[in-house]
Amino acid sequence: MSQPISQFPVPEVADLPEDIRERILTVQDKAGFVPNVFWALAHRPDEFRAFFAYHDALMEKDSGLTKGEREMIVVATSGINQCQYCVVAHGAILRIREANPLIADQLASNYRKADITARQRAMLDFAVKISTAAHTVEAADREPLYAHGFSDDDIWDIGAISAFFGLSNRMANLTAMRPNDEFYLMGRLAPEDKG
Repeated sequence: MSQPISQFPVPEVADLPEDIRERILTVQDKAGFVPNVFWALAHRPDEFRAFFAYHDALMEKDSGLTKGEREMIVVATSGINQCQYCVVAHGAILRIREANPLIADQLASNYRKADITARQRAMLDFAVKISTAAHTVEAADREPLYAHGFSDDDIWDIGAISAFFGLSNRMANLTAMRPNDEFYLMGRLAPEDKG
């Protein structure tokens, strides 16, 4: 039995504004399916546009953070925030970006025990603090990041990604957004096992 994507209404593709319909169909052509976040947020078109504009500004630009590191932030903070949708969906993206079938599970359950570099650990320590105790962040919290070569722009990106996905995590939990089944197996096989 198919489970609902969201506890809120999910529009039909034909009923969507043209720009949102085009974006969803483009994603479907590229990925082979439509991630449920697109359907769930299409319920509120103006918010859909704002959400994805900020998402793309953070996650798709050139940055001192690799795309894999950005996904690490999403998975680690989403695990802390108990967001099933973001852990599953971004865990799949992370496994693919890093060509590592283990990394997402490690980060989602306890990033402090994950097989990551000291630089990535410092990045995630800061991201998690933004996610869980932003009101306590002070200048000294940036020092370990500077020591690992992060710039002020990188630190802004770490904080902004954590903050944005705090919003995303809460919306996913509000709507009971269901991860697509396709995400669960993506990137699970090591490259040599794909034969």
